[in-house]
Amino acid sequence: QERLVESGGGLVQPGGSLRLSCVGSMGTFSDYVMGWFRQASGKEREFVAAISWRRGHTDYGDSVQGRFTTSRDDAKNTVYLQMNNLKSEDTAIYYCAAKRHDYYNTIDQEYNNWGQGTQVTVSS
Repeated sequence: QERLVESGGGLVQPGGSLRLSCVGSMGTFSDYVMGWFRQASGKEREFVAAISWRRGHTDYGDSVQGRFTTSRDDAKNTVYLQMNNLKSEDTAIYYCAAKRHDYYNTIDQEYNNWGQGTQVTVSS
C-alpha cells in the first residue's frame, strides 16, 4: 500500500532546472511525511528535503537550501522536488521516501518506505 515511484530525472546542464515527482500508491498519502534523499557514486546518502502535512513545514539540506523546493499535491498522491540552479555536485540518484511521524524528518533511518530512485546528472 506504500509503493513510491520517482520520475523526472535526466541530464541537465549546470544552472538548469528539473522537477522530480514521486507518486505514492497509499490512499492515505496526506498522513505521511515525504522526504527526498540522494546518493552520489561513492558517497553516503544525503538528506535533500522533506515536507509534512502541516502547512509550511519543510526541511532542506544545507547544500540545496535556496535552490530546491519541495511541495505536495495530496489529491494526486504526489510530492515534487523543484531543483533550480543545478550544479555538478547535485549529480546523484534521487530517492523519495515516506514515513508516518512528523519528527526527525532529515534522518534517513526514520523512513520505512522508499522509491526506486531516479538519476539526475548535471553536466556540460
